[in-house]
Amino acid sequence: MHLSLTWSFWYWFILAGILLTAEILVPGAFFLWIGIAAALTGAAAWFFPAAGIAVQLVLFAVFSLLSVLVWRKLYRNPEVCNQPTADHRGAQYIGQVFTLREPIVGGVGRLVIDDTSWRILGADCKAGGRIKVTGVSGVALTVEPAD
Repeated sequence: MHLSLTWSFWYWFILAGILLTAEILVPGAFFLWIGIAAALTGAAAWFFPAAGIAVQLVLFAVFSLLSVLVWRKLYRNPEVCNQPTADHRGAQYIGQVFTLREPIVGGVGRLVIDDTSWRILGADCKAGGRIKVTGVSGVALTVEPAD
């Protein structure tokens, strides 16, 4: 007696649906790419219904490998930012000179740059004075008189 194992293309499409649903429900997973491989295998099984389970499993393995390689190619090297201080916003202001709207009193003041209000640390200075940013201390900018 010969037992032939066949798997309908519907099983692959159902597996693809389960994997794509898992992609939505599980954070940080890459089930999308394996789901795409299952869908491609289902399409191949639909076009070639005589293909046995062994051929389908090999196709699924190949499609899975290729889809993961595409994923790695697309997402392995994220865009490199051309601003080396992007993660440290305050560092981009080091060396720049600004005019104070509010005085620095007791070594602490406020400086508005664009749409951001920064806490500043430095020597006392009256409003209208010019200061130069010399560094970053936590979330505050360190300043000194620009004169």
